[in-house]
Amino acid sequence: MLKYEDLKKSKDGMPTIGSLYPVIMTLLLQKDNFNRKELRSKVADLLNLPSELSNAVYKSGNGNIFENRIDWALSELKVAGLISLPMRSVFSITDLGKQLFDKHKEKFDEKIVKAQPKYIAHQAVLKERRKSSDYSNLPQHFQMEDEQENPIEILDTTERNHKDDIATQLLERIRNESPKFFENLVVELLVAMGYKGAGGLAKSTGAPGDGGIDGEISQDPLGINKIFMQAKRYNNDNKISKQEILAFSSALKLKGADRGVFITTSSFTKDAKEVADTLLITTIDGIKLTDLMLDYKVGVQIDRTFYLYKIDEDFFDMI
Repeated sequence: MLKYEDLKKSKDGMPTIGSLYPVIMTLLLQKDNFNRKELRSKVADLLNLPSELSNAVYKSGNGNIFENRIDWALSELKVAGLISLPMRSVFSITDLGKQLFDKHKEKFDEKIVKAQPKYIAHQAVLKERRKSSDYSNLPQHFQMEDEQENPIEILDTTERNHKDDIATQLLERIRNESPKFFENLVVELLVAMGYKGAGGLAKSTGAPGDGGIDGEISQDPLGINKIFMQAKRYNNDNKISKQEILAFSSALKLKGADRGVFITTSSFTKDAKEVADTLLITTIDGIKLTDLMLDYKVGVQIDRTFYLYKIDEDFFDMI
C-alpha cells in the first residue's frame, strides 16, 4: 500500500508529480471511470496526506497546490496514452496503462511514462514548436542568480513553455476529430479573428464535390467581399503539396476569387509555400493554427491568471 511517507517530495513536503503516478493508477484500476473531483479526494485519502498539505494554496491565490499536482500527473499520463478521457473531466485507465502498471506496480515512475511512444512523439512535436518560437533565442535554463535578477524573463519563458505544451495537446486532439469538425473549427477561428464583418455570414461548405472549398465567410451583408478557405486535417508527416495548392487556386478561380486561406493540422512543403505566396494564398500550418486558437480563445479556456507587480513610484511621490 502506498503511503505519503514513501513518496518522493519537494522541499515543502508536497509529493512530486511523478510520485503521484502509481497512486492515480492504483485508483483507476478500482473502477472504470473517475471524475476529476472524486479522484483528487481519493488520492489524498489513500495517502493519508497531512491536512496542511491537502489544504495548501499558492501564495498568489491561484488554487490548491496538491490538486494542481494531481492535474499535471493526469495530463502526463494521458499524453503517454496510459489513461484516457472518455468524457469531460472523467478519467479511465487504458489497456496499455493496465499492462504497464501490472508489470511495474509501485515502481511505476516517470522513466516508464516518458519512455512511451506517444509521450516521445508528443515531446518531439513540442521540441519542433519551441524551435519556431519567438523565444527560441532565450536560454533554456537560468542560473540561480538569473532567477533572482530576471523574473520577467523567467515568467515569460514559463508562460511560453506552458502555452506550447497546451497547443501541442490541442493539435493532437484536433487530429482525432472528424474532417467536418475541423472545417467548422477553422470557420469559427476566422470569425473570432474578426473576418466576419457586421451583417456578414460564415459557413462550412465542405462536402463531396465541393471543388476544394471547405468554408466561406462573407465580410458584408451583400457578400461582396468574401474569404474562401480549404481545411485539411492531416497527420504531422502528411505535408500539403504544391499540387494541392494549385488545385485550391483553381477552385478559387471558379468562385471568381483571387485569394484564399489554406489551413492544415500538418505543414506545407517548401514548393507549396512558394506557390501559395505567388497565388496570394495564405497558409496556416498546425503550429500557427493552435497558436491562433490560444490567442483568440477558441477551443480553450483561461485556467488562471497571474499578476506581476512593480512599485508605483507616482504613489510615493504623491504622499
